[in-house]
Order: sequence, then structure tokens, then C-alpha cells
Amino acid sequence: MLEKIDLTKKLEKEEYEKRMKELEPRLGRLQRECRERKLPVMIVFEGYGASGKGAQIGALIHALDPRGFTVYPVKNETEEEKLHPYLWRFWTKLPEQGRIALYDSSWYRRVLNDRFDQKIGESKVTEAFDSILAFERQLTDGGIVLLKFFLDIDKKEQKKRFKRLLESEDTAWRVTRQDLKRNEEFDRYQKMNEEMILRTDTDYAPWNIIEAVDRRFATVKIYTLVTEALELAIQRSDAPVKQPEPVPLHTPSDAGLQESTLSKVDLTLSIDKETYKKKLKKLQDRMEELHGQLYRKRIPVVLGFEGWDAGGKGGAIKRLTEKMDPRGYMVNPTASPNDIERAHHYLWRFWRAMPKAGHIAVFDRTWYGRVMVERIEGFCTTREWQRAYREINEMERDLAREGAVVLKFWMQIDKEEQARRFKARQEDPDKQWKITEEDWRNRAKWDQYEEAVNEMLIRTSTSYAPWIIVEGNCKYYARIKVLQTVVDALEKRLKEK
Repeated sequence: MLEKIDLTKKLEKEEYEKRMKELEPRLGRLQRECRERKLPVMIVFEGYGASGKGAQIGALIHALDPRGFTVYPVKNETEEEKLHPYLWRFWTKLPEQGRIALYDSSWYRRVLNDRFDQKIGESKVTEAFDSILAFERQLTDGGIVLLKFFLDIDKKEQKKRFKRLLESEDTAWRVTRQDLKRNEEFDRYQKMNEEMILRTDTDYAPWNIIEAVDRRFATVKIYTLVTEALELAIQRSDAPVKQPEPVPLHTPSDAGLQESTLSKVDLTLSIDKETYKKKLKKLQDRMEELHGQLYRKRIPVVLGFEGWDAGGKGGAIKRLTEKMDPRGYMVNPTASPNDIERAHHYLWRFWRAMPKAGHIAVFDRTWYGRVMVERIEGFCTTREWQRAYREINEMERDLAREGAVVLKFWMQIDKEEQARRFKARQEDPDKQWKITEEDWRNRAKWDQYEEAVNEMLIRTSTSYAPWIIVEGNCKYYARIKVLQTVVDALEKRLKEK
């Protein structure tokens, strides 16, 4: 495919200057309009070594207000990045609404450089393509304008440019041994690039091939494509909002015909206080031991807690972490998103909190807010919360593929038990802060939440990230079940490791 590209295209200086005189101010205006409309933009530059990615990024930002963009040079992973899931370093570099992010190389390194250098096996390459496709679809579905450029030159041109760079002490450092090896084995590396383009050229994130032998031609083509893409995005943002048809989920409108998981839960399960104390000490001691082993073997753990208000999430988390080394875990309480979080993709704030290898992240409420409170309160569209089931499954799949233990707990109590706990909180001065008007409002929508929870449990309980329903009317029983489940899962993973 790439060998068919006509790399002889050129643009004379006079024509180049004429076009740029119109394109540069046009791009500057579009940047301001994107900022006003809160449109986030991501521009990816991939291509062969010495194809001019850095020079083209420099040319593109010449027309932009430097206060409104960030350039990310993506090189080999840092030691910190190696301890996180691969896509973590890119999720944490997403632009907020109205800003532009430019990437000199990108998430494609895994299926290009790492693959060429045989740092990963072919099974990991397939997984990486799956993750990249999901990542880009999630970004564009979330409103990000994503442009991808591949700068193309041939083997002869690349060798000539490497030679010129190596002749000067000021530029020789830019050519690595791996660059020279990729030139020597240009055909093999070209096939990898072709496969990357073919497998990830989608309607929501298409590739733009840039003939990069002539710098002026490449610059004008990139400018033209960027301005046209931004103009289209602005037109779409100005168009009247038309509610799309909801994605069919094959869920009956008749509540009596819907699948139910919560109705099967036996809330009479309980244990007495003495049994609870004995089991608690044993399990907490074991958890302390396992935490140390997880750290030594660099296994990350993600634990999510959801449940009814007053369902016992806080109590279970406290007993779970009580004897763990506080340097090795983080409890993340999830509230309504703040202004910065709202300016990003809804999964951004959760990706930022994902643990590095050997650490544990505990989430007191999670990313499932999108298919519960946001769904019921109308904080997102029907299409957004329906799409979220797939997006969440994909995120959890990526975490599991990177070696994380992922467990999710639903703390189940009945309506009567919740009323008793609400009342007890109101009467206890030390616990009154736990009960709010929002809790009472949510209680009034119990049936709606129950329907949403049942659907959530069914659609997002997977082999790699299962839901565990915790019978919570008896707090003692619930805390022990959570601890026992975590201990069992960690022991199993450590044996596999």
C-alpha cells in the first residue's frame, strides 16, 4: 500500500507562501472558535524516522496561541509509566474541552517500535490493536476531534536524511541505532506500518497519509486537513441538537419481564459478633501478608464499591484496608465531577487514579455512576449511558490484560434496612453528616435505581472483572464476605504468578 504513494509531489516556494498566507490566520481563528465551543482536539503525528514529524508540528503550532495547546513527545516509557497499564499515560494526557493536544508519536508505539524490536509477542500486538480501536472510538464518541497523520518517505530518502543528521554533532543524537536498524530492514518495518494503518483506519478516526519528501507540500496538506476538520467539527457543534434514536438493548419495557439479579439475593444471611471478630482478625492478618506479596510481585489491584446509600461501603472499605500498608493503597471517594473533570472524557478521572503495579486502588463509588445516577437524573443522554456498558467493559478488559486483579462489589440491602440506617444516622450527632437530602431523593427513586442496577450487573459482570453481590443487611456478614472474596482472589492470582 505505502509503496504505491506518489512521493514526488512538490510545492514551489511561491505557491507555498501564497497558501500559507491564507491557511495560518484561518487556523488561528479556528483555534479560538474551538475554545469558545469547548471542542477538544487531538492531533497525532506518526511516520518513519526523519520524516519530519517534529518540523511539521513546529510549523502547525506557529499559527496557534501557545496558551491553548500542549505538545507531547512520546518516547520510550518512563519507569513510572511502565508500572501502569499501557494506555494510562495517554488517558492522562487527554486535552480538556477547548484545548488542542499534539502528539509526536503516540499510542501506536506498541504496535510499531515495540513490535519491531520484539519487546512484545504477537498475541499482545492483537490485544493492543483491540485496545487502540476502543480507545479512539471512546474519544470520538465523547466529542474529541481526533486527527491522525502518517508522514511517508521511502528508504532512500530516510537514509539520506539520517546521513545528514549524523554529520553534525548538534543533530547526531537524534539518530539512534534502532532508527538505523529500521532503515536497514525498511521493508519489514513498512509492512508493520501498513498493517497498523489498515487495522486502525476507521470512519471515526481515519488516517491521513502525508507525502513528506517535500516539506512545503507536507505542511500545506497538513494545514489544509486540520482546518477542514476543525471547520466541520464547528459546523456540527452549531447544528441543532437532534436526539439520536437510542441504541436498542433488548430490555423489555415491562419491569416484570426484565432480568433480575437483586431479587435472588438472600438478605437473611448473617453471623454473630464473636464469629465476626475471629474471622475479621484472621482475614485482616492475611490481607496484610498478601499486600506485601502483591508489592513484591508487582501485581496491581482495582477494587470498586457500589451499593445503596447506607449500604455499608465505607465500613467494608475500612475493615479491608485497616491493616494494609498505607503507602501501598489509595482509597478514591468518587463524588460529582468538578469543573476540571467535567471538561474531560468521563473516564479520564478514573484512569488517572488507576494503581501502578504492586499497589491497590479502592474506589468508593466508581465509573458506574454513568449507568446509574447519570442515567436516572438525566446528566447524560440515553445514547451515552447505553454506550457506557461497552466502554466500561473495554476499560476493565485493558486493566485485566495488563495484569490487574479487578473486583467490583455491590452492597445490597433492602428498603427497610436502609430506612433504619437513615434514621440511626439522623439521631447520632457523630453520623448526621452521612445523611443528606440527596440520599432521601435517591430513596424515592428506589425502583428506577433497582432496574438500572440489575441491568448494570448483567451487562458488566465479566470473567476478568466480576461483580460480587454482598448481602448487606448484616454488616458483620457483609464485611467478612468482602474480605474473604478479596483474599481468595489475591491468593489465586499470586499462585498463577
